[in-house]
Amino acid sequence: QVQLVESGGELVQAGGSLRLFCAASVRTFSSYAMGWFRQAPGKSREFVACISRSGLRTNYADSVKGRFTISRDNAKNTVYLQMNSLKPEDTAVYYCAARSSVVTSFIPVEYDYWGQGTQVTVSS
Repeated sequence: QVQLVESGGELVQAGGSLRLFCAASVRTFSSYAMGWFRQAPGKSREFVACISRSGLRTNYADSVKGRFTISRDNAKNTVYLQMNSLKPEDTAVYYCAARSSVVTSFIPVEYDYWGQGTQVTVSS
């Protein structure tokens, strides 16, 4: 069983930056590919970024490419999402997810565990 707890979300002005954290309670964190997703009111959950178990491979949604960076520290059981140049359309609840696979994925249903989410609000 994997427990994921996100933090770091808050209200920020457009153009600002935030760093999200996702702490995992699991002994074998390095066995999981990780992803960040987001869900805005009235919209379906969408892929943001994912990272391989080693951290060497990452993928991003086109909407965040060049502005967001996903990373992980397997010694600390933590995955991060650095968000720069934030836009009002980035406003959403951000979720981290874990997948027991060597392959990363941008499909929500392919992830096994989810956190409770953290709210990011970007004001214009």
